[in-house]
This record gives sequence, C-alpha cells and structure tokens, in this order.
Amino acid sequence: MSALHHIYNLKLLLSMIRALNCSKGARTIAARCALDSSRNSARLPSPCGYHASAARLTVATTPGKNTTGMAEKYILNTYVRPPIVLSHGKGSYIYDTDGKEYLDFTAGIAVTALGHSHPEVAAAVADQATKLVHCSNLYHNQWAPKLAGEIVEATLAAYPQGTQGIYAKATDGKNNAGLARVFFSNSGTEANEGALKFARKYGKHVAETGVLGKGTSEALRGDPNLKSNIVSFTGGFHGRSMGALSVTANPKYQKPFTPLIPGVQTAKYNSTGEIGAFVDERTCAVIVEPMQGEGGIHTANVDFLRALRRRCDQVDALLIYDEIQCGLGRTGALWAHQLFPQDCSPDLLTMAKPLANGIPIGAILASSKVAALINVGDHGTTFGGNPLACRVGSLVLGHIKDAEFLKHVRTAGEVLEQELTRGLSQYLGNAVVELRGTGLLRGIQLSSDPTKVIDLARQRGLLLVGSAGNTVRLVPPLNTSIEDIKRGASILIDSVKQFVAEQSTK
Repeated sequence: MSALHHIYNLKLLLSMIRALNCSKGARTIAARCALDSSRNSARLPSPCGYHASAARLTVATTPGKNTTGMAEKYILNTYVRPPIVLSHGKGSYIYDTDGKEYLDFTAGIAVTALGHSHPEVAAAVADQATKLVHCSNLYHNQWAPKLAGEIVEATLAAYPQGTQGIYAKATDGKNNAGLARVFFSNSGTEANEGALKFARKYGKHVAETGVLGKGTSEALRGDPNLKSNIVSFTGGFHGRSMGALSVTANPKYQKPFTPLIPGVQTAKYNSTGEIGAFVDERTCAVIVEPMQGEGGIHTANVDFLRALRRRCDQVDALLIYDEIQCGLGRTGALWAHQLFPQDCSPDLLTMAKPLANGIPIGAILASSKVAALINVGDHGTTFGGNPLACRVGSLVLGHIKDAEFLKHVRTAGEVLEQELTRGLSQYLGNAVVELRGTGLLRGIQLSSDPTKVIDLARQRGLLLVGSAGNTVRLVPPLNTSIEDIKRGASILIDSVKQFVAEQSTK
C-alpha cells in the first residue's frame, strides 16, 4: 500500500470520528475531498445534506488488472459483469480502478439510498466497530430495539387511526404493546422466508382452532395442514432461497431447482378477476409487490390491492407486501403501499435493501395478530439485528422518514420523468415502448434487449441496471441532486439515440 493510501486512511478515520460530533457530518466531506493532492477533481460540498452528489471523492487507486481473472478463477459464475472493477464512491458517483467516474443510477440495485461513502454512515460504522459489532440474539443490544421502535412508529404515523393489518391494535392480551412488531434478518430473501413461515403458522392456527374467516368451510376445522397454500403473482420477485424462489414466478429462476415447496399458486398480477379463484379457504397467505422492481417496474392497481385485502379478510389469510425494493422512500413515500388507500394495508411487510445503506439487513413488520402467535423458538437468526447493522439502519431511517427528504425524492422523480419524456418522445411507440414508475423507481421499456443501451450508457459514464421485459431500470440514490438527475437522464437519452441510429444502419 502506498504512503498516499496510508495518509488517506488515517485522515479518513479522523474525519469519521469528527463527524460524530456534528448533526449531519457534511463538513467532513471537504476534509476528505482535500486529501487527494495528485488529482484535483473533487468539488466542495453543498450545505444541503440531502444531495448525495454535493462532492465527488477522488483518491489514488491501484489498478485491478488481476481482479477479473481472479473472479473467473475463484468466484462461482452466477453473474454477467462488465469488464470494469469498482474501487470507491462518493455520493451519487462511483469510480473504477482506472480512475473513470460513473454517475450511479443503480445504487447497488436500490440499496445505497444515501449514496456512497455517506459521512454519517461511515462515522457510525467506524465508531460501532470499536464497540460491538455482533453479540447474537442470546442477548439484548441497544440498537435493535431502537430501530424496531423507529420502524413501527414511523410506519404507524401514516395511519394513526388505522384498523387493518399492521396498523391495527392488538385485540388480546398476549402482545402487550398492542402494536405491530419487528423481526430482523440479514437480507430481503430472509425477510420473505420468515414472512412465509409466519403465514404457515397462522394458517395452522386458524385450521386448528376453528377461528375461521367468513365463508370458510367446516372441512378445515381440526386439520392443521389444509390451510397452507400461498398465492403469488406473475412478474413477482421475492428472492433466491427455496421458499422465496417458490413464490418468484419466473421459470428462468425456478426451473433448475425444481421441485419447489408445495402449495404455491401463481395468479396474474393486477388481474382482479382471478383473485376469487386463487385465494380461497385453503390459502394462508398472499404475497405481492405493490410496485414490481425485477418484474419490469409495474405498479399495482388500487382495485387489485383492495380486492386482495378484502378477499384475505373473507378467507382469513394474511396479506404480505414485499417492499424490499419499492419501500423505504423509493416512491417518495415511506412505504409504497402508503400511496394507496388505507383499506389496502398488509398484515406483514418485508423490507431490506436501503435500510442500512449497504450494510446487510432485512426485517419483517408483523401485525399484532401475527405477532401474538409467534413464540420463542419459532424463528431465529445468528446475525440478524446485530448492533452494527441496526445502528446504521437507525441513522438511515432517520433521513428517509424526514418529510423534506421524501419531498426531494418526489421532486427528483418528477424531474426525471419530465426529462425522459421530453428526450424520448420521438421514440415512443417504436424503440421505446413505455415509461413507467413513481418517485425514483423508474423503468424504460424498450422494444428490444436493453443490454446495448446499458453498455452505451456505461461507456458515457452512467451505470444502469436491467429489468424484465426489455426494461432499463433507474434507481439512483434517493438524495441524488436535481442537477445529476438531469445529467443522468441526458446520458441515457443520448445512449438511446445512438442505439436507434446504429440499429437503423443495420
């Protein structure tokens, strides 16, 4: 390691420590940007703590010419990666080992909500690493209950008088708090696995006790295995483990690993007419994304979610919302389902990606009626709820739930939509099929494979990620400045234009 690297690391640590003593930590950016004496491309930060790209960080890097070769030799071949090696990032920008700068509209697939190397996140990680990173769930730590309480309170604040699902108060004495409760995991997949397990237990409870919803037949009474079916939807993506994969209705992902778990049925997304046929008295749960990310950026219809809620109530099944990608501010609301009427509320809500800005974490928010059924030993995790992840999660949630922060997401989303609509209007109906999305979860459906457009954008300095149905997905950090939103849109528009021009000459 070079002397410059040693100096940089020392000063970075000092800046992290100093950041603990200020409310936003934004002033530390200037100190960090000044460290690179060899290249003066960094910009001074804006006083506004909401804009991730207020300053760009450039540090000396060691070329990673052997990295791709080592990856091919030692890492399982489960991803197709471009021939670049990323080394560091700052705000909405990320850099490769050759020093090239990219505007990041992937955010690690909707993960780094506050951008890369956020000074407060860095400071919290550095400080917590000197105190307690892990202690298991055999003991309490101070950060897990704090974050859980903040998730519950921030969620309930949207519907303080709510009576459905996670917003309902307990009707029995077991759940003393009378509110929804949280289970922490390490990822979105794990959160969905836990939600499916809780739903299966709920189904057993209903079948065994005879506490049946309206319209449920007597045939279920006394047989704990009859109410175990789970309904998922076309285009949904819920994870790669066996349970989550079983409710991910994509043959490309499922086929190599069949047989999957039994009792899963797949209905058509946004098809209200199919709900009655699929969700019946044998159903213990329905799992759905209010906004599909991997499935091509499709938003649920209000009537669809309302009908799901109503049908789940009729047959005493649980409604699970997977908001791992669309939740936590991505749509401009804390939760995507909060853009819908209150009578669309879920019984279980899963979350993960942005909650700790890249530190692995997942969580389930379970309604009081579900929480009342979960006993010691029903579920567990070694790493879930560790103090490091939960401390960072508390910090990130503090930013995301802020009204001005969410307003910025909505404004940035509107600007992005306006720029793309104006720049791509001439291609709509031809090369561009449709523009979709809300907030900073956007998709551009093309008439052909989007890989070439994504490659052209990367060559121009913009990172993008694909989605199903020939869709380019745009999920930048939530605090990306309006200036950089426009810059990213411009690069994407130019990339589409180049792609169309090249196609026309073939």
